[in-house]
Amino acid sequence: MGSNVEADILIAGGGPAGMLTGLLFARAGVRTLVLEKHADFFRDFRGDTVHPSTMEILDQLGLLSRFLERPHHELTSAQLLWNGRLFGIGDLSHLNTPAPFIAMMPQWDFLDFLRDEAAAYPGFSLRMEAPVAGFVEQGGRIVGVRLESGEELRAGRLVIAADGRDSVVRRENLLPVESLGAPIDVFWFAVPKSGSGTALLGVVDGSSLLVLIDRGDYWQCAYVIAKGMAETVKARGITAFREMVRSAAPDLPALDTALPDWDSVRLLSVALDRLTCWHRPGLLAIGDAAHAMSPVGGVGINLAIQDAVAAANYLAEPIARRANPDPLLHKVQGRRLMATQLVQRAQRAAHEGFLQPLVSGKIMADRPPRLVRLLDRFPILRRIPGRLIGLGIRREKLRVPKA
Repeated sequence: MGSNVEADILIAGGGPAGMLTGLLFARAGVRTLVLEKHADFFRDFRGDTVHPSTMEILDQLGLLSRFLERPHHELTSAQLLWNGRLFGIGDLSHLNTPAPFIAMMPQWDFLDFLRDEAAAYPGFSLRMEAPVAGFVEQGGRIVGVRLESGEELRAGRLVIAADGRDSVVRRENLLPVESLGAPIDVFWFAVPKSGSGTALLGVVDGSSLLVLIDRGDYWQCAYVIAKGMAETVKARGITAFREMVRSAAPDLPALDTALPDWDSVRLLSVALDRLTCWHRPGLLAIGDAAHAMSPVGGVGINLAIQDAVAAANYLAEPIARRANPDPLLHKVQGRRLMATQLVQRAQRAAHEGFLQPLVSGKIMADRPPRLVRLLDRFPILRRIPGRLIGLGIRREKLRVPKA
């Protein structure tokens, strides 16, 4: 197949990191092409949380009011039901930020929004059904991508891998990966909601943990299991699984209808890892391609968004001036690595100190952890986890000018 220069920047992956990166670079006057492997953005049980740190970026872009016009549900608190006793554990309502809440919005709606806003810039283009199978290297530098069809596309300045934890960067071992381990997996499913309910609720029943995320007319549910136990649970049958869910949350309605078979349940194989180097000449990895996050705290998307902003801050203006970005790539990792490490350290502590002992039956069922009791006793302390989840660590401020 022949090859041609398609854009200054090629972005592999049309998820939140890839789409926002495309918007930011096009806004700065850089010709940008986002390559998305699917025909549309519609896939269920993706991360649907848009945190205050992300909405700060939308506010800086002048897009927040239009974003909030789209259907969404706002979460300001988190609670934990520990064997029948309710504890408050998080509060975002006091954050000093334009949107002090988590906006629950189907990810396909968020991606549609970013696509529509990016389309206003002449330098932006999006190509659907364009799965990236590999990278094109020339003279020791990545100069483009190879699609599954065999077609090769050239990048004038840079290729950005934003194609998730199954990134081509990882499959082809182009950059080294450090695994931190993860002792849990998660079954995702949806259950219709009746009544008002609580915004974000974790339910502990014996050695079971079920997380219920209020999505307006249904609960998005996450049932935590020990790593590698999915096939064992499935072998017991969907009826036995329904009873496990019903035991943890007896008030959930219509489980027979919501969980008729295993096709209604998705398995998330939890991973916690990061690239030790996010770049090589002509190539930069961001988001889950650079660091796979646990679902603990629901912060993966928002870390990826922060990566996109950092990449634009350091690289967009030089690329718009036709400069070589390679000497600057390390700055993106240098800016974002500490935040990634700290969040992953906290997630690992949650895995080892709470989730693994819980699902293995090593936590006393009648007594919640001391931290949970402390947060419940002193409500003002709930602002601390609210701030860490809502705003994260070392959040970015957009600096790249509009062309």
